[in-house]
Amino acid sequence: LSAALTLLCGSAAAVVVWKWLSKRQIQKKMEEARRTRDEGVRKMVKAVQQFREQVPSVQMDAILSLPLLELTQRLQEGSLSPKTVLYTYLGKALEVTQQTNCLRHFIPECEEQLQDIQRQSAKGLLYGVPVSIKDHIGHKGHLSTCGLVQCLDTLMQEDSVLVKVLKKQGAIPFAMTNVPQSLFNYECSNPIFGQTINPLNHQKSPGGSSGGEGALIAGGGSILGIGSDVGGSIRLPSSFCGLCGFKPTAERLRVWCTHVLNVDVCSCPTPVPCALGPMARDVDSLALCMKALLCKEMFRLDPTVPPIPFDEEVYSSSAPLRVGYYDTDGYFPLSPCMRRAVQETKRALEAAGHQLVPFSPPRIHYVMTELFLKTFFADGGRAWLDVFTGDTVDPTLKPQVNCCKIPRLGKKLLALILKPLVIIPPPIKYVATICICRSVKEMWNHHHQIQVYRSEFIAQWKELQLDVMLCPVLGPAFTSGYPGKLLTAISSTMLYNVLNFPAGVVPVSRVTEADEEELKLYQGCCDDPWDRTMKQAVAGAVGLPVAVQCVALPWQEELCLRFMKEVETLSQEK
Repeated sequence: LSAALTLLCGSAAAVVVWKWLSKRQIQKKMEEARRTRDEGVRKMVKAVQQFREQVPSVQMDAILSLPLLELTQRLQEGSLSPKTVLYTYLGKALEVTQQTNCLRHFIPECEEQLQDIQRQSAKGLLYGVPVSIKDHIGHKGHLSTCGLVQCLDTLMQEDSVLVKVLKKQGAIPFAMTNVPQSLFNYECSNPIFGQTINPLNHQKSPGGSSGGEGALIAGGGSILGIGSDVGGSIRLPSSFCGLCGFKPTAERLRVWCTHVLNVDVCSCPTPVPCALGPMARDVDSLALCMKALLCKEMFRLDPTVPPIPFDEEVYSSSAPLRVGYYDTDGYFPLSPCMRRAVQETKRALEAAGHQLVPFSPPRIHYVMTELFLKTFFADGGRAWLDVFTGDTVDPTLKPQVNCCKIPRLGKKLLALILKPLVIIPPPIKYVATICICRSVKEMWNHHHQIQVYRSEFIAQWKELQLDVMLCPVLGPAFTSGYPGKLLTAISSTMLYNVLNFPAGVVPVSRVTEADEEELKLYQGCCDDPWDRTMKQAVAGAVGLPVAVQCVALPWQEELCLRFMKEVETLSQEK
């Protein structure tokens, strides 16, 4: 008995020691990653200081205030040098990241790219433009971490196709921006590089998963950024930070990003694909970026991208549009100011000569639970949980992680209990949905049902003879800590990932005192704890941006951008 007890105690002690050593190893990796980042920041501070000493007369504020189209014109004609613009934005990015923690790493090779573009025989469309890229978009010699410790050992061996095309067009990638851990969150926080905050209000989140991009551009530290979107990850930060952001049809820019995870975060075979797209201060910047990317070099490097150049004629058209609209999808009621934005924009479009047609998106409850969530959690979340092996889970992700960790039997029982209920609180429905593990036959049927829904939606669109759609987007910016509690609030953006339609966000207004008063009366769907959580998340937002979402049919990116430009123009006139 004594020997058995000794053996048991020894085994328990060994387990404790092993766990301690594992945690210590994780901490050492994270500390090393932070040291590398901080060293890069110090090098950039030194480089910017040297430039300012050499060229003290540069009017940096004037350069930072230039819209992208004017900046590119000045660079092309030579009245501004790429070096001046690069160091101006490096200096501003240093200021912004000090306030918001938006940068994951500077790209020191930007100084080499600066020399390379000056040797190019022809100036590309983005000649001399500093561009920031999201953490997981591969750049040679750099990590693509996704906020995960397991990704801290693998440097990219070559540039992703997107980065190659940007460089070919004369752009200078200069910074990689922070992301939420595993990218599956619209709170921008991870245990390695910490939390990013909104530059417009430090109590608020910048959104995610392209939250670092949102914070950097909104703070003035970048004029053009590249994000990715699989549920709203470009559009939500754009809404929260007052930017224009665009998610194209996924295959229009289907570019591989990073293979450091079990599956590629941008090209895994899923019926709800990830899309890469631009984020900027105005719609013209988005259009210029799309025009630059949709070039012969892109089609040569990635034969899976359809060789369809940007159609400038469609983007520049002024013909009246037939616009479908709705201010709620009936699934997760948004705050009053977001619905107000849709109604005000609708009236402005009508006054400008466009025809507005009421639209009701079909079966959003079914889309959210049966199509979207089950796409990513068909295995009950096991593959997603695997990426946290040997890692520390960020506090903002713990609600979702804990849901996935519920034993399979418990999940099935919960799904069985909830199935007869007509009204189920979204988070509870979410738990039940991610629990269902299917056979291969059921998975194929799930893929088929997504195609059936797309056909149904397009048929309704065609029946009304619509050109484009005006609809709400989640906002205004949530208070930090709340996005992780309200994953299912993203139905407004998620829908167009399931449909794979091009969709963009345009800021049109700001939260007013009247909006804040009306919020006090908000009851949401059932005035239940989740509706009250939503009210708490968006409270205290007076002065923050309010946006709308613009949508077109697949492969009609130029038409979607043209509609976004119309909305932007009308909102500025107002």
